[in-house]
Amino acid sequence: MPLALLALAVGAFGIGTTEFVMMGLLPDVADDLHTSIPTAGHLVSAYALGVVIGAPLLAAVTARMSRRTVLIALMALFVAGNAASAFAPDHSWLLVARFVSGLPHGAFFGVGAVVATNMVAPERKARSVSLMFLGLTVANVVGVPVATLMGQHLGWRATFLGVSAIGLAAIASLALLIPHERVPAPSAGLRGELAALKSLPVWLALGTTVAGFGALFAAYSYVTPMLTDSAGYADASVTLLLALFGVGATIGNLLGGRLADHAMRKTLFGGLLSLAAVLALFPLLMSTAWSAALAVTLLGMAAFVAGSPLNLMVMEKASSAPSLASSANQAAFNLANAGGAWIGGLALAAGFGVTSPALAGAALAVLGLGVAGAAYAVDRRRSAPLGGRDRVVASHVPQQVEAVRH
Repeated sequence: MPLALLALAVGAFGIGTTEFVMMGLLPDVADDLHTSIPTAGHLVSAYALGVVIGAPLLAAVTARMSRRTVLIALMALFVAGNAASAFAPDHSWLLVARFVSGLPHGAFFGVGAVVATNMVAPERKARSVSLMFLGLTVANVVGVPVATLMGQHLGWRATFLGVSAIGLAAIASLALLIPHERVPAPSAGLRGELAALKSLPVWLALGTTVAGFGALFAAYSYVTPMLTDSAGYADASVTLLLALFGVGATIGNLLGGRLADHAMRKTLFGGLLSLAAVLALFPLLMSTAWSAALAVTLLGMAAFVAGSPLNLMVMEKASSAPSLASSANQAAFNLANAGGAWIGGLALAAGFGVTSPALAGAALAVLGLGVAGAAYAVDRRRSAPLGGRDRVVASHVPQQVEAVRH
């Protein structure tokens, strides 16, 4: 695997840290800016909105640019947004700064996934994507806890300055390690990029992301009350247990990338089936302390096994605009975040019990399996099965090689 993947992982680490750290800093931010915690919670929504809007928009308007240049520019915007967050004088300015910080998120992962797959042999593409996303999962193990502690002891503004420093390190890594493209990025233009999203298989792949990861967030959004009210953990232990989720996600991400290079369809289906099973068992696993810790770890593993095959599948289905499609997949991931949390909250508000969001998540995972199955059925009707590597859905447009080996 090329060393350049390390540069992408550093950028992913910074993005993952700034995305999730706000949850732990909400009380400090609310107190400092003299606002309520629910109002401060809008800062989480502002970041997610920036991801959803920025992911397809920035990927489309930068389609004709060198992908190396685009990655560096996106990380520069990330640094600017986090630096502005650190110096925001009030809640309104911080809201805007968080929105700006979210804009490059999806496009960075989308363009980065294309760069990663173009640097390796075809049989290692899923693994290369998983190594880039390794930075995101490791952020949940190391970056978020450390950044939260920094905010609690040095002030929340210091956290965003620290994240800005990570962004600067990522820019330096990208400039040093990402090779200059010898074959330019395809110049289909904005209309051509958007036309690639008209394909039914692309939308079915994006739907699988929304349902599958919606299952994860339906449960993960309410895992703290499950751990404290059902499993009996003290509030102070929750941070360590959430780090276990990050460990599981890291293992699942690496495992999914390796398995998807050999059997993509089976890896995706297996990940979604495992996720449904883990979530269905959550009420039982949350009954004791040791099994609750195991449940949190397994949740991260099962969910992220499906991550790499889903991202690569979307790129293959929109072969004429892989950067835009992969970026749209990140927007779908954030829609899953919001939608899954909403559905889990409905189950909780209905009085079905503290572990009921997990059961709602299990239903969403089954829905994701159904959408993935429909995508495969559509593809079977459109083209003959591919020989060799097993795909979730075979591209009806032959995949084009757009870069020479470096």
